[in-house]
Amino acid sequence: MADQQFHPGVSLAGAVDLEALKHQVKAEPGQAGGAPAAGGYVIDTNENTFQAMVQTSATFPILMLLWVPTDDRLFPMARALGDAVNALDGKIQLSRIDIASNPSIAQALQVQGAPALFALIGGRPMPLLQGLPGDDEIKQLCDEVIPKIIQAAAQAGVSGTAPYSGDPDSDAAKSAGASGAAGAGADQVPPEHAEAHRLAEEGDYAGAAAEYARVLESDPHDALAARERAKALLLARSGQANVREVRAAAAAAPDDVEAQLAVADIDMIGGQIQDAFDRLLDFLAAGHKADLDEVRKRLLEYFAIPEPTDERLKRARRRLATLMY
Repeated sequence: MADQQFHPGVSLAGAVDLEALKHQVKAEPGQAGGAPAAGGYVIDTNENTFQAMVQTSATFPILMLLWVPTDDRLFPMARALGDAVNALDGKIQLSRIDIASNPSIAQALQVQGAPALFALIGGRPMPLLQGLPGDDEIKQLCDEVIPKIIQAAAQAGVSGTAPYSGDPDSDAAKSAGASGAAGAGADQVPPEHAEAHRLAEEGDYAGAAAEYARVLESDPHDALAARERAKALLLARSGQANVREVRAAAAAAPDDVEAQLAVADIDMIGGQIQDAFDRLLDFLAAGHKADLDEVRKRLLEYFAIPEPTDERLKRARRRLATLMY
């Protein structure tokens, strides 16, 4: 997703297949006979919230379902995926996108009809399915594919917890539908993190980083605050960067520290942790000792993101220590 342009408002003829017209239901989402309601770790995303949702995939993995919530053929799939995701207590989020109402998202993802399913990790979409699955395929998605997505995300350093947005079976969830989870999940967040968490959900990553820094002033050993601050700083700097331009600039200026830091950011956002570490460590090894402090500071931010037991982290720490002396 990072190197695709998103253009809200672009029409997409044929985004909804004609066969779907035979399966329209009038019940609103969450009502009897209608689509399953959002809630728990299931959200609905539209053109206004799409970019923010993509950015949060740098914190936790997301399963994206492109569907039409008035097509009753899709209800069993949506319900099964929602139940599977909600059973995992925030290890992954399900984001449902109505492509009839938001055709530009379908165009950005090159989707020609509903349903389509993607995994989203670190801003990168990975296609999983196109077309209506059978019962066996749905079971395989829930039992085998979703756990593999979570595992792949953890290996990429994307292992945060998605916000909880209430019971999907409650009256409030059914009446509210999928208005989003802004401000939700506060009961899952340490009270001292609440303001930083809120700002991050709203896409104010610079503000979130500042709030997490204040938390760390009170408790320098708060590993969760350190990790979330590092991610917020990363997204504030480079969350909207043009990937092709950044990579081209780094290739054209191999001795420019800012260009190398910028492309390392892109690697981290994309989950390419080893590439980010190696790029900056190789830069120092090539003789750029004058830039040691700046590169070291950036690497220390990166080091807060993976799990402490990550072997890539251990190797990078050892190599940095060697290059500093």
